[in-house]
Amino acid sequence: MSGGADPVMRLPGGTGHELLRAVAGEHGDREAYVEATGERMTFAGWDRAADGTAAAFADLGVGPGDVVTLLLPSSIDYAVCYLAAMRLGAITSGINTRLGPAEVASILHRSRPRLVVGYRPEDEAAVARWAGTAPGTPTTYLTQSGLRAFRTADPPPSTTLPAADPDRPVAIVWTSGTTGEPKGAVFDHRNLAAVSVGAGALRGRFDRKICPTPFSHVGYMVHVVEDIEYAITTVVPPTPWKAGPVLAQMAAERVTVGQGVPSQWRLLLDRPELDDTDLSSLRICGSGAAPAPPSLVRELQHRLGCPVVIGYTSTEAALTTGSLPGDSPELIARTVGRRRDNVELRVVDDDTAPVPAGQIGNVECRSAAVMRGYWEDPEKTAAVLRPNGWLRTGDGGWLDADGYLTLVGRRTEMYLRGGYNVYPVEVERVISELADVAQVGVVGKPDPVLGQIGVAFVVPAAGRPAPSLEQLRQQVRSAIADYKAPDLLEVVTELPLTAMGKVDKLALGRRAEALPPPIRG
Repeated sequence: MSGGADPVMRLPGGTGHELLRAVAGEHGDREAYVEATGERMTFAGWDRAADGTAAAFADLGVGPGDVVTLLLPSSIDYAVCYLAAMRLGAITSGINTRLGPAEVASILHRSRPRLVVGYRPEDEAAVARWAGTAPGTPTTYLTQSGLRAFRTADPPPSTTLPAADPDRPVAIVWTSGTTGEPKGAVFDHRNLAAVSVGAGALRGRFDRKICPTPFSHVGYMVHVVEDIEYAITTVVPPTPWKAGPVLAQMAAERVTVGQGVPSQWRLLLDRPELDDTDLSSLRICGSGAAPAPPSLVRELQHRLGCPVVIGYTSTEAALTTGSLPGDSPELIARTVGRRRDNVELRVVDDDTAPVPAGQIGNVECRSAAVMRGYWEDPEKTAAVLRPNGWLRTGDGGWLDADGYLTLVGRRTEMYLRGGYNVYPVEVERVISELADVAQVGVVGKPDPVLGQIGVAFVVPAAGRPAPSLEQLRQQVRSAIADYKAPDLLEVVTELPLTAMGKVDKLALGRRAEALPPPIRG
């Protein structure tokens, strides 16, 4: 079993590709990646494949500062391309393969890649749209099958790599775009090294962890140095993610670190074969991206037989807070933990004055992991990143006396009911404690009387009756202010999700607007 706190070796020279070279020399036979197909790659194999692919990329015109766009699913191919581009001083821009043509076109237009890897027929419209608005951009397109030959190729002796520079940008990570078009957060080698320093309990030497999010997500892109430094094996689940195959994969690959969002954990716990599946290799499990009710945390700890921790961050921050092994399920459900060791955290008012413990304000953080800025967008960068390094997360929350952060939701999701602020996350957290509720999403809806009212979309728990609106209102009133109780209930079979697997609040908002107003006595 893994979990040792000490890394295999420190970051030599300050760059991720040099670290891979060093780890490949010291622990080359250890597995770096295992795919659901059974394909495997060791650290030595990853190092060699990155060399061969870097040489091929250089022949295609890729050099320092160029953007290499990956339209690839989570895979060994993705990891090889990322390190190959890094060795050339290029910047990797990953695109979630679930994005639509307009989103792909927008990212391509703004990043102007020298090379696009993973070109597919269904992307043709997006590429044509981008090419039409950016004529003359010299770009090469490479299919995933065309990439495979590079992985086994030996780099020619004439291949020269640029000098290592820890300040050189290595990644553009695109936000989910739930409040507008995606923005590209830029990270350099120093950012990635800082993430490794503050990663917390979910990493240990020689761990075997399953990666639940697309590799284009911040959860992979900025953690790659951590994975190399601790010689961690990344187990890649099938695309699309399916609970049954993932459960079997976790057992077969002796996964030590389980990871997922609450909805994924719920699906795994509901699998009938779970109790007969050997998951004794698990030392810890993590959850994030959405609130986890205490009942879910308790069930995870009981049925999986290991501690459960949660984490919170944003694409721009890369690293913010996390709970600790041993924290109670109630604490894990109410809060998103405390600041990471190398992160500063504060809650301020609109004038950036600190607010007292227990009072809601704007959550801000500062660390060496925070992005350098948005890709070629100084105006949007200045809107979230202060000159002194503090990042406006856009979330509302409050700190308790022990430094644990409770989130109340995105400031943009807050609605005003009769002049009172209501944060959906706070309401969702209370409603999710009802035994009849499997999932819940709350949004505001325009109302001629109160300005806005709350609408709760509820997925009933398996085998249980759907709760009534009055049950939801009583549950909320018993825990928080009565004006936060929802005014409408819509029972659904599932909640709409974004490409990143989060509840799509924009889609719920549109559905809420179409609902008839509540009947008032």
